[in-house]
Amino acid sequence: MNLLQIRKASTSFAMPFRHRQVAGKHLLTNTEGAFVLLDDAEFTAFAEGTVARDSALYTRLRERNFVRAEVDQRAIEERIRTRKRFMDLGPNLHIVVVTLRCNETCVYCHASRADMSATHTDMSKETAEKTVDLILRSTNPSVTIEFQGGEPLANFEVVQHIVDYALKKNEKVGKTLEFTMVSNLSLMTEEKLKWLVEHKVQMCTSVDGPEHLHDKQRKLPSGAAALPLAGHAHAVAKHWIGRINEEYARLGLDPTLYHVEALLTTTSETLPLWKDVVDTYVGLGCKALFLRPVDPFGFAERSGGRVEYPRKDYLEFYRDAVDYMLELNKQGVQILERFAAIFLTKILGGEDPNFLDIRSPCGAAIGQVAYNYDGKIFTCDEGRMLHEMGDDTFLIGELGKTTYRDLMGHETVRAMAIASNLDAQPDCVNCTYQPYCGVCPVHNHKTQGSIFGRMRESTLCAVHKGIQDYLFEKIASGDPHVIQTFQRWTTVRDRTHFLQTCAL
Repeated sequence: MNLLQIRKASTSFAMPFRHRQVAGKHLLTNTEGAFVLLDDAEFTAFAEGTVARDSALYTRLRERNFVRAEVDQRAIEERIRTRKRFMDLGPNLHIVVVTLRCNETCVYCHASRADMSATHTDMSKETAEKTVDLILRSTNPSVTIEFQGGEPLANFEVVQHIVDYALKKNEKVGKTLEFTMVSNLSLMTEEKLKWLVEHKVQMCTSVDGPEHLHDKQRKLPSGAAALPLAGHAHAVAKHWIGRINEEYARLGLDPTLYHVEALLTTTSETLPLWKDVVDTYVGLGCKALFLRPVDPFGFAERSGGRVEYPRKDYLEFYRDAVDYMLELNKQGVQILERFAAIFLTKILGGEDPNFLDIRSPCGAAIGQVAYNYDGKIFTCDEGRMLHEMGDDTFLIGELGKTTYRDLMGHETVRAMAIASNLDAQPDCVNCTYQPYCGVCPVHNHKTQGSIFGRMRESTLCAVHKGIQDYLFEKIASGDPHVIQTFQRWTTVRDRTHFLQTCAL
């Protein structure tokens, strides 16, 4: 529709709104994150302020606070407070890099891995204890310690020490603790698995789709795995995913809620294999698939020509994959896409799931902190990755020298909070998707040379906007099965089993 067809726009009927055309409809969002989809005639009446008070359209607009004369200010305040409640807490996610050593060689490696012989990149027990001491200073009553690398199982002794030390120290601190590990699983053994399950360490791995693609992108040299499956990274991951899920079942945990999560990195070779990727995850018993585009960090920069692609091609891949996932759900197969779940929780649920890369402001330091093997502290794991590439922009401290207050008040932390506040981001402030979106200052810095970036030129913005276009197209279709599935995808997965509390 051409806005010039509106005879005279009303200046008093509507509350402030943002507007975008999606699937032949007019999508309107407001400050609190409510939305309506209007056809041409409805939008004309809305813009001109001629909506009849006794009409169904007026009721829809009033209930979602689009009518200025009947706005519910208290409801707006409460909804905004609900969406921004993470701002009251402080960092919850604490990423601990226990080593840079890794036995797999991935074409897109974001972590700047080191060879297995580089034991100087292992975190020491002394540094581990200092890390835990600082983590437990967080103002957040709930703390997640996530083990990353490299491959954290390569320094398993320190992983064990951190868990034991944190549980002991927490007897006096009284936080809710959660431990997670991101591992390729190839160094897993039955003994390690037994210990991890007993200590409630949640495990996540990477699966890049069907076997031939996974083994091509995630090289596992001969003799580099604990199992006799030399060179077969996919087979190793599949074996241990199955074993971990068996252990959860043995404990009597609901398999629809407790299972190994796996992450995908989408490369140029993944794009035509959208159906194979989804089928692989379903076959592994995974209930969620995160269709992540490749990041510009670590080894991915060097191999960009082999793994990169235009984001319009990625968005076609995304649409095909999620369309297929929706069809599988219709057949009774439970599989969701994580990007969709994050956005839909905000769009349909009215809450922010606190995914740190897609919130405003982002989670850099105020939501997560990354601790390197050598004691250096960063705003986030992406900032640590840039450090390994020779860029210390996001280095904010060092264990034994920097206090918790120093970290939270660091000038870089303040700058990143400003840069990722969408209410002040020029290309975001008037965007229809502003209530649901977020930016990554580290990505902006790496790709555009400024933490503020230019969103109209950002590949990350193109992905976020394209995904939300797709979701609203599906919502606009009114398909009851799709709406029901989307509502189910907003449900937060239960993690009660992994939460460990210590009463004071």
